[in-house]
Amino acid sequence: MKTLSAMTMALLLAAPLMLFAPAAQAEATMQSLFDRAQSAFGALPKGRIKALVSEPGRGAGDVQYTRAWLDAQPKATGGEQWQCLAEALYFEARGETVKGQFAVAEVIMNRVEEARFPDTPCDVINQGTGRKYQCQFTYTCDGREEVIAEKTAFERVAKVARAVLDERSEELTKGATHYHTTSVRPSWAKVYTKTVKIGVHQFYRHTVRTASN
Repeated sequence: MKTLSAMTMALLLAAPLMLFAPAAQAEATMQSLFDRAQSAFGALPKGRIKALVSEPGRGAGDVQYTRAWLDAQPKATGGEQWQCLAEALYFEARGETVKGQFAVAEVIMNRVEEARFPDTPCDVINQGTGRKYQCQFTYTCDGREEVIAEKTAFERVAKVARAVLDERSEELTKGATHYHTTSVRPSWAKVYTKTVKIGVHQFYRHTVRTASN
């Protein structure tokens, strides 16, 4: 049985008072409750709000993280956001395991849902592009031309991008917003929280720090 939210409880408790209160007082009470609800929703991360309003049944986790499963999926198609995500997976993770590719895609989508990052996959992927080696995803600012030479590899990661955008995969990275290959050790890895290691990538969640810690 689901528990009642704090707002639902507040409305139930306030209902008798509003029934017998003068109109002006009842209106003031309703306005106060509305303001509290609006404030509470405003404090929620984008991802939490999305989860509250998502259709039931989405993200059912029907994905199997195998090459055979991926090859059995229909050819992937989509718009600009799908194209951006597919290209990022090609340049960032085409040599990874299928599960590792899904994990990298998940990090990008986790950033989309966090207020600290842009609101679309394309904007997340291209954040900082234009300054050499100052971008979020190196392939977008390393000065080299982005050429998709391995057609089969791209078709596979394109299917991964499609499945992630369609919310078919389960959560793999425990909310990670950063990752690096195990062959490097970036400075930010010392202050972020490790979540999981998948394939050749280590994943991290942003650590919120305050003046008291």
